[in-house]
Amino acid sequence: MKKEYQPGANTQKLFFSIGEVSEITHLAPSVLRFWEKHFKQLSPRKSRGGHRRYQKKDLELILQIKDLLYNRKFTIQGASKKISNLHKEREIDPGLLKKELQELLNILD
Repeated sequence: MKKEYQPGANTQKLFFSIGEVSEITHLAPSVLRFWEKHFKQLSPRKSRGGHRRYQKKDLELILQIKDLLYNRKFTIQGASKKISNLHKEREIDPGLLKKELQELLNILD
């Protein structure tokens, strides 16, 4: 029986092997290794023996990449740019945040 991974699902497991990720995402291990070369955000930890150990965040990223490539028909380059932009948007610039908070305080005064 195939495992199904739901983003944000509560699972006790911290790390997944490439075989488990392959089974969960329905992608061949070679595809996962290929994507590691083209998506710098996808870099699973490796054990002392060199085995890949994927985390939940890696699984969610893989599913996001799969959606962009297979469902939304992005090219690898286009999907890579989209993923990079999404990660940049999540980063908060403390200076910009301070400025926006100050503007809000000025409006409220």
